[in-house]
Amino acid sequence: MKKTIKIIALGSLLTSSVAFAAGTAACIGCHGANFEKAALGKSKIVKDMSKAEIETDLKGYKDGSYGGAMKGVMKGFASKLSDEEIKAIAEEFGK
Repeated sequence: MKKTIKIIALGSLLTSSVAFAAGTAACIGCHGANFEKAALGKSKIVKDMSKAEIETDLKGYKDGSYGGAMKGVMKGFASKLSDEEIKAIAEEFGK
């Protein structure tokens, strides 16, 4: 029984890691592997943002209430993220 529980827990952990990596894969092209770049020279540098700011901005892009020059591009990416994925990205990369 303990072995089964450990296997299920490990499977959940691996699935979460894969989902998280997939959720940020599209971001890396413009924002950099460590979110250290200003995307297309126009965005804020994500690694310098607070967790709350990242979460608020991504949710704003997702619902169309936030954004400047790249609003249309970011809405396309953010709309694919769940609120849980947005929170995970903010926790991982925010200050």
